[in-house]
Amino acid sequence: MAANCFNRGASGRPLTPPPSLTRAPQPWVSEKERRDNERLIALVIRAARAPPSDPGFNLAVPRPAATQGKRRSPGATLGTLDFSLLYDQENNALHCTINKARGLKPMDHNGLSDPYVKLHLLPGASKANKLRTKTLRNTLHPVWSETLTYYGITDEDMVRKTLRISVCDEDKFRHNEFIGETRIPLKKLKPNQTKNFYNCLEKQLPVNKTEDKSLEERGRIMISLKYNSQKSCLVVGIVRCAHLAAMDANGFSDPYVKTYLKPDENKKSKHKTAVKKKTLNPEFNEEFSYDIKYADLTKKTLEVTVWDYDIGKSNDFIGGVSLGINANGERLKHWFDCLKNKDKKIERWHTLTNELPGSTFND
Repeated sequence: MAANCFNRGASGRPLTPPPSLTRAPQPWVSEKERRDNERLIALVIRAARAPPSDPGFNLAVPRPAATQGKRRSPGATLGTLDFSLLYDQENNALHCTINKARGLKPMDHNGLSDPYVKLHLLPGASKANKLRTKTLRNTLHPVWSETLTYYGITDEDMVRKTLRISVCDEDKFRHNEFIGETRIPLKKLKPNQTKNFYNCLEKQLPVNKTEDKSLEERGRIMISLKYNSQKSCLVVGIVRCAHLAAMDANGFSDPYVKTYLKPDENKKSKHKTAVKKKTLNPEFNEEFSYDIKYADLTKKTLEVTVWDYDIGKSNDFIGGVSLGINANGERLKHWFDCLKNKDKKIERWHTLTNELPGSTFND
């Protein structure tokens, strides 16, 4: 009777059993499995709603929240530099146009920097061949649009030298801070063709000074020669110097140039340029005239010396070069081209040396 009472209602009709009592017995589900199932359902729903172009979505391994929306690549954290290089072979000049930088590393407390760009030719003494742009204030995306030029660059330099381009942050009350650099071997450039670069900045690399043979170089000088047949005179032009050795404590020199036409029995052939203060790349553009018969040029030697002017003590010898029939290499060729082309100005760059045979280096 108890069973019959259970299966009938108050009206006496049989009751419909609950659905749970009519289904097959279900296996037991743990709380962990239930949570996992809920997460899986949520992922499926997300995948259905996510755009198909989302390459980072992975149903099995979702991206960690800390890395979503951030892209980091080696070198990119220091910024990028946009610049171009042009080797003007005819004029022995390397033109470096610094266009702009993007995404520089913040160096100041305000989250910005005061960036500038400096150039060095390696191997070589830094002061002698350092060029730099202006400083732009409070920016991580500076636009310079500035061209810096190296003069006296030869084909040999283009084979063996590397241009180091550094971006730094200028500080008024402490040392300037290095941000990043990039280096370009000059052999990558083709003469008279502009090459554009967009390089990621890298951490500072060491300079191997043991292999820096050009530290011994004293600098270079551009000289022009012309024999004026109407006036029967040799016109010597001192155009400019480049990458001179630093002779003063401030890392610069106060250079001037002297010329002699030897042998000079009466010691009247000495000429002097003006002194250029605190520079290693002086521009003179001065000419000196020597009255001499054309035939006598084969017996003469032109001696050119560069000095550092000092007040109250002896001037320092920087370097010299001699041109004439007894010279060799480019120095002989320059003299010969002058003799061969009367009334034509011939300009050449020459490397200064520590010694000049047969001359006295007293100022």
